[in-house]
Amino acid sequence: MCRCSIATERSRGMLKKVLETIATRYVVAALNLMLIFINGKALGIHGMGVAGVIYASANIVFLFNGVFCGNTIVYHLNRYPLRYVFLPAYVWAFAGSAIACGAMALTGMLPAGFGAEVYGLATLLSLVGIHSRVLLGKDRVKAFNATFMIQGGSLFVILPYVYYIAGKQDVEGYLWGVYLSTALAWFVSLLFLYPVACIRREKKPLPAALPPPFRLWSKMFVYGLWSSADNLTEGLTARLNYFLLQRLSGYGQVGLFDAGARISESVWHINRSVSAISYSQVARTSDPEMQRQQTLRFFKWTYCALLAVTGVILLIPERIFTDYLFTTEFRGIRKVIGGLSVGVVMFGANNILSHYFIGTGKVKYSTACSCVGLVALLISGSLLVPVHGVLGSAVSTSIAFSVMLLFSLIVFVRRTHTSLHELLPSREDFTELKWLLTGKQIK
Repeated sequence: MCRCSIATERSRGMLKKVLETIATRYVVAALNLMLIFINGKALGIHGMGVAGVIYASANIVFLFNGVFCGNTIVYHLNRYPLRYVFLPAYVWAFAGSAIACGAMALTGMLPAGFGAEVYGLATLLSLVGIHSRVLLGKDRVKAFNATFMIQGGSLFVILPYVYYIAGKQDVEGYLWGVYLSTALAWFVSLLFLYPVACIRREKKPLPAALPPPFRLWSKMFVYGLWSSADNLTEGLTARLNYFLLQRLSGYGQVGLFDAGARISESVWHINRSVSAISYSQVARTSDPEMQRQQTLRFFKWTYCALLAVTGVILLIPERIFTDYLFTTEFRGIRKVIGGLSVGVVMFGANNILSHYFIGTGKVKYSTACSCVGLVALLISGSLLVPVHGVLGSAVSTSIAFSVMLLFSLIVFVRRTHTSLHELLPSREDFTELKWLLTGKQIK
C-alpha cells in the first residue's frame, strides 16, 4: 500500500473516531437536555440554583485534581508503564479533593452545609476521569465513549426514578442520582481497564531510561500543575459567575443562569469530542507541521459546527422554554442564551487551540490564556453583574471567552507561522471532509 493510501486510511480512521465520539456525546447531550427540563420542574428555580452551585464547586475540585488525574496521564502513559502513572493519580483523587475543599471553605466558596457532598462527588468524578484518560491514552476510544455514555445515560434513568418513584424531588434526591450514575461509570470503566492494560498483568518491558518513581511523579506533577492550573482557571472563568450571582441575587438567579448555560453549552460536546481526539493525535507525533495541520483542520471544522448548532438554539422562542420545557419561573432564559451565544462559540474554538498547546508540551501558553480570560471575567463581571444581574453575567462570560480565543490565536499564529487566511474554511476543507466521509469529491 502506498504512503498516500496509508495516510488517507489514517485520516479516515481518525475522523471515524471523532464522529463516534461526537455521536456518543450528543446522545448523552440529548438525554441531559431532557434532564435539565425534568430538574427544572422537579427542583424549581431555587433548587436548580443550589444544585448548580454544588456541581460547579465539585467541578472546580475535579479540575484542581487534574494535577495528577488529567492530561498528564495521557501525556506520560505513552512514555512510561501504566502502573507508574496510575498509582499517584488514584492517591491524589482523594488527597487533592480534601485539599481543594479545604481551600474553598477558607475562601467562602464551598456551599454551606454541602462540604461532604462536594468532596464525595469530586472524588468520584476524578476516579472516573482517571479511567477515561487511561482509555484515551491507550487509544481505546470506544471504551472511552462507553464510559461517558454510561455516566450520562444512567443518570437519565436514575434521576426520574428518584424524583417520581422514590419521591425525592429535592436537592438531596438530585445528589443521590448523580452519585449513583458516577459510581456506576467508575465500576464499568474499571472493568474496561483490565482487558486493555491491567495494572497487575502489564508485562511491557521497562524503558532503559526509566527514572525512579518519585522523579517520574515529580515530572507528572510539574506537567499536571501547568495543565491543572490551566483547566482550573478556565473552569473558574466558566463558573465563577455562579458564585457572584448567588451572593448578589440569590439562588433563584443562579438557577436561571444555570439553565440557560446548560442549554447553550450543550454545543460544547462537539469541541470536547474533537479536542479529546485532537489532543491524543498531537501528543502522539513529534512532527511540528503535522501537529499544526491537524490542529487547523479540527479548528475550522469545529467552529463551523458550533456556529451552526448555536444558531439553531437561538431560533427557539422564549415561550417554548417557559410554557413547555420549564415553568414560568424561568422567564428571561432566552436572554441568557443570547448573551452566552458568542462566548460559547469562542470557547469551543479556543478549546482546540488549547489542546494543541497541551499536546505539544507548551502548557504554559494554554494556562496564560485561561488566566487572561479569568482577569477579563473579573473586570467585566464586576462592572456588569451588579447592574444587569443574570444578563450581565452572561455577557461578561462571552467577553472573557472571546478574549481567550484572541490570545490563543495570536500565540498560535506567531509560533506556527500560520497565515490568517489558513484559519478560514476553504472549499478544499469541505472537499476533504466529504472525501473522508464518503470517498467522493465535491464537483
